[in-house]
Amino acid sequence: MNKNRLEAFSDGVFAIIITIMVLELKVPETYNWSAINALIPTFFAYLMSFIFVLSFWVSHHRMLLRLEKVEASTLWLNGLFLFTLSLLPFSTGWVWAVSISCCA
Repeated sequence: MNKNRLEAFSDGVFAIIITIMVLELKVPETYNWSAINALIPTFFAYLMSFIFVLSFWVSHHRMLLRLEKVEASTLWLNGLFLFTLSLLPFSTGWVWAVSISCCA
């Protein structure tokens, strides 16, 4: 397999993960500053998750630049990495829900 296909597939998964994360940001029903202020913690969680995914994306590309040959083990390990990364939107939402319920 060509490493460009592996890179393209991985880029697609990264894009989907970021898209799912941004869907957690809901537009407020009212347009006053208190509604916007209520979104700040959710936006902060999204921002931190985005930076986390971005750092993994950059590291992934740097790793693939050095890759000379794609073997079956490389595909399986890449799939496992992408699987664990795909749990980030869920875990971010869960941590956010727990922190709200504990502090409320």
